Amino acid sequence: MPHIEIISASVRAGRNSHKVALYFMNYLEVNNLAGAHILDLNEYNFPLFDERLKFQESPSEKAREFSEKIKAADGVIIVTPEYNGGYPASLKNVIDLLYAEWQRKPVAISTVSDGIFGGTQVITSLQFSLWKIRAWTVPAMFPVPNVIEAFDDDGNPANKAAMDKRAALFINELLWCIEAKKRMTN
Repeated sequence: MPHIEIISASVRAGRNSHKVALYFMNYLEVNNLAGAHILDLNEYNFPLFDERLKFQESPSEKAREFSEKIKAADGVIIVTPEYNGGYPASLKNVIDLLYAEWQRKPVAISTVSDGIFGGTQVITSLQFSLWKIRAWTVPAMFPVPNVIEAFDDDGNPANKAAMDKRAALFINELLWCIEAKKRMTN
């Protein structure tokens, strides 16, 4: 069974995107699709990194742990809010912290907003950053509009059937990419 790390990117008070990260973890486990774990950037509370991890003289244990979790994952789901058309500095910080760990890693993107567009403006800038470090961005996207109404605080969707139908397409694309990478490296 593949292992998927889910990055919950927001570190703001009252964040809503974390609800979607909780949903994906539950969805993967309940449907027995993959082992899942949330890398909550709010809990890591990383400082602003001044250098890529491999060039740091004495990296923190948390930074090394984060690196190992990304490296060991078969795939990654990034759940990010949209802040003024872009993604949060907390996410850019950890993307730039690593390099080799991202290369050819299947990465699926879920964007979140309080508004009707579901954070879709952030997709292009995030994809571009991931492409530059040679991550394999999964073609399927999972924008979540009106997140406050769409999910409760525990990650339960207001319309489970509709959300699960969308999630199935998104997750299946990620799992396909994970399997394709596995076949190509064997």
